[in-house]
Amino acid sequence: MTLAPALTGFATGFSLILAIGAQNAFVLRQGLMKKHVFWLCLFCATSDAILIAAGVAGFGALVQAMPSLPTVMALAGAGFLFVYGLMRFWAAWKGDYAMEIAGQSRGLWATLAIAAAFTWANPHVYLDTLGLIGAISTSYPDWPTRITFGTGAVIASFVFFFSLGYGARFLAPVMQKPASWRGLDVIIGGVMWAIAAKLLLGVLNGTLH
Repeated sequence: MTLAPALTGFATGFSLILAIGAQNAFVLRQGLMKKHVFWLCLFCATSDAILIAAGVAGFGALVQAMPSLPTVMALAGAGFLFVYGLMRFWAAWKGDYAMEIAGQSRGLWATLAIAAAFTWANPHVYLDTLGLIGAISTSYPDWPTRITFGTGAVIASFVFFFSLGYGARFLAPVMQKPASWRGLDVIIGGVMWAIAAKLLLGVLNGTLH
């Protein structure tokens, strides 16, 4: 079995959660304070895993009833990714990357409650997992490769959050420099546009029905 679906899933999942956001900033802050890092990273990654699994499994079931749904979602996903990539390029051009990471640490349950709000109350996470990842998974005709793709996306979440949490103390001084954030945003914008192009090509070539 080829590793291509897993690598695609990993790259897709990693690029989607790599963008700077409230959840990532919160994990970074806790990592800097060395408080509840393991449980926080586990919660965020497991939440992603649940949503990704639902997207891969549930989207496939919907396709049976609505064959045109993958095309609709692919077009919607490509549009979202294009706009999101454009926003990253715009942020890089502006160069305003002031980032405040401060405050006292809360207890474990309070910390997880805040993480839950950042994760489950964010409407973009549903588009990313249930919509976009689910849509891309349908480009693989059989379940083994589809599951391999989803597994790659899940692994990306675990790698990202644990790397961010435990690597925060080393990454924060570098990533607080505007030039570093600018370079990161340029990379993210490029990846988003590349995925958008892949979705559009899939529609044009008839690989998404």
